[in-house]
Amino acid sequence: MPNHVSCSDALPAATANTRMTRTSSSRDQGFLGLPKLSSRYGSLVMPLLLSVIMTCIVSLVSTLRSVGLTADLLGIWLSAWALSWLVAFPTLLVVLPLVRRLTAAIVESVETPP
Repeated sequence: MPNHVSCSDALPAATANTRMTRTSSSRDQGFLGLPKLSSRYGSLVMPLLLSVIMTCIVSLVSTLRSVGLTADLLGIWLSAWALSWLVAFPTLLVVLPLVRRLTAAIVESVETPP
């Protein structure tokens, strides 16, 4: 009987190799292949992304409600989005510490076991 490796024997090694490759490459490259930022920028990146996404959606809904589906909707919406983002991003940076404290006062903290 010839020696052979079953699929079940080879799968864990292949999976482990794939995980190692993904981990090392994901550490080197971030979104769209750009290098990842240092973790110290997390306190700015999160509010930046949150403000971009939220103002984009809210301004689109508001603009659609105000003017409807018109030929110049895109220009009106982009103008509304830019203005709302200019207000939202600095506002998030200012109020985020307060929101974190309020959240901590409302939600139980999770204790990590030693």
